Amino acid sequence: MRVSIKDIAKAAGVSHSTVSRALSDNPLVSTETKERIQRLAREMGYSPDAQARSLVMGRTQTVGVVVTTLADPFIADVLQSIENTAQSHGYCVILASSNADPDREIAAVKMLHSQRVDGVLVLSSRVGALYQDHLDSLAVPVVLLNSHSEQRGLYTFSVGVDNLGGGYTATAHLTAAGHRRIAYVRGAAEHSNDLARFGGYRRALNEADIEFDPALVVPGTGGADGGEQALPVLLELPKQATAAFCYNDMTAIGLLRAARRKGVSVPGDLAVVGFDDIPLASYVEPSLTTVAQPTGEMGERAMKMVLDLLVEGGKNGGDVANIVVQGALVVRMSSGALRLPGAMESDRGKG
Repeated sequence: MRVSIKDIAKAAGVSHSTVSRALSDNPLVSTETKERIQRLAREMGYSPDAQARSLVMGRTQTVGVVVTTLADPFIADVLQSIENTAQSHGYCVILASSNADPDREIAAVKMLHSQRVDGVLVLSSRVGALYQDHLDSLAVPVVLLNSHSEQRGLYTFSVGVDNLGGGYTATAHLTAAGHRRIAYVRGAAEHSNDLARFGGYRRALNEADIEFDPALVVPGTGGADGGEQALPVLLELPKQATAAFCYNDMTAIGLLRAARRKGVSVPGDLAVVGFDDIPLASYVEPSLTTVAQPTGEMGERAMKMVLDLLVEGGKNGGDVANIVVQGALVVRMSSGALRLPGAMESDRGKG
């Protein structure tokens, strides 16, 4: 049977209200009585009724998080930061996975809302762009992380990396190394992050006076399989690519694996750059040049944004504003830049 305040009051020989005040550290209860009641509560195995507490406070102290997949190391890193920040502020996290299906994403958001979560974070999805009006109708703070909506909603805000700037930096790194035939291996179709990174790729080509060739843009999936499937497409081109910028690290790792199997030398025959800087990036062979996203900072700032929106009452967000963080180029072996005279490696040394 669950231990109640009534049970503790009976054991302590005091009233229910005295027990309630003692457990909430109310100064109206003497220190001696307070310590005795709190000790009894621990010994009897008492834990607060979260449901009853939420009715009194109007809050459940829970935040829902919707992810596309738990198999993506980038998402796992961000999720860890979210959970750490939530716990440090007395919040619990309820997790739901959508398997990258927008309909399942919105169903997961609805489910979390029915659980009366105080706010929702949605990672790496298109849900904001597709269902902005529905998100507003939930009337709880929603923070899109590593994704964005084309319009700011009454309750919806975002935290993300500068994808256009990151795509530009990755591609400019390759043009500076002398490459003129640079491929872009895409992520999931029409994902806002992919579109922005592709825009950065186009901008870097334009600034280097390199004519854009649509044949060098290869469809992908956002996973390692997309990178593996891209290699034969690149090898069949009449005029082959000498470098490839990949939508993310998992795509790049798939490309590296396919290249190794086909005897394509990286970076000798094909220089490769990824995006994210997941832990595996520094351990694959050759180590992967990539644009690092500050996952810890992004998760922490997204969770704190939810908390700020709760203080502000959610609607319109008061002083809360969308956040864009900058990525950083991490140069390793896969791009071949370390072979250039005077070049130095920049490796964060994961693990």
